[in-house]
Amino acid sequence: MKKSVEEDVFIPLYPKSTVEDKSSPCSKFQERRFWSAVKLLSNVLLWDGIVQDDVLRDLGLSKLLNRYLLLNLLNTPPGLDNTKKCKEVVACLPERWFQHLGSGSTLPELLNFCQHLLQ
Repeated sequence: MKKSVEEDVFIPLYPKSTVEDKSSPCSKFQERRFWSAVKLLSNVLLWDGIVQDDVLRDLGLSKLLNRYLLLNLLNTPPGLDNTKKCKEVVACLPERWFQHLGSGSTLPELLNFCQHLLQ
């Protein structure tokens, strides 16, 4: 999993003017790479309860979410597309990780994602 996360994930960042046209090759490629990374996130986090939490949180949250996915989310204009992407990312997260957190708190690795959601 570590090798796949570190060597196989690539989401290009194009200027907003390049990807505003959803039919452009750059936009389509960026979208395919984003959804591929979301699928990898989902698959990595399915190992919850089998692989140690700190390993999963490092691979899934610190590396995949914060290094790749969040950059794309921050460059996606607000709207339905961004909301859909955020919902899919949230759906990947194991509920067990949030059971013992206090109200209004989150995992440290999710702080930047939460700030994006609040905006």
